[in-house]
Amino acid sequence: MTNPTPYTAPARVAVIRARWHADIVDRAHDSFVATAATLLPQTDVDTFDVPGAFEMPLLAKKLAETGRYDAVVAIAFVVDGGIYRHDFVAGAVIDGLMQAQMTTGVPVFSVSLTPHNYQPADVLTAFFAEHFVKKGTEAAEAVRQVLTLTAELAPAQPARKSA
Repeated sequence: MTNPTPYTAPARVAVIRARWHADIVDRAHDSFVATAATLLPQTDVDTFDVPGAFEMPLLAKKLAETGRYDAVVAIAFVVDGGIYRHDFVAGAVIDGLMQAQMTTGVPVFSVSLTPHNYQPADVLTAFFAEHFVKKGTEAAEAVRQVLTLTAELAPAQPARKSA
């Protein structure tokens, strides 16, 4: 990543963390918060915990509807536990997050990853934990880019008339 220009306007971001595989999910959260401190220096980050990924879209929509947040970031690790249910969960989560942003007009970012093969072995857990650090950093950069574009696209304020 080159040295991007920080987004310096005041902003507020909600981060939703699924608690399944919290040891991995928290790596993305911590990376997002650390990177946001540099790329989004005037931004407050509020974190909300949910049991699993399936609960994220509704909370994302409700948080966006409050009008308090300029962006919402959802973080989850949806794994194949030996049944194909994870595919349905992952699809529902991504569809729900997209619907939340399209309905509310507030950007919603997904750091919700579904590996093809995951077993709780040390080598795989370490790999995905490190991968989530990278994804948290990328999410902060994505939020910076979208907030910058949104500010650039905001309607111009009418010129004030002199008295």
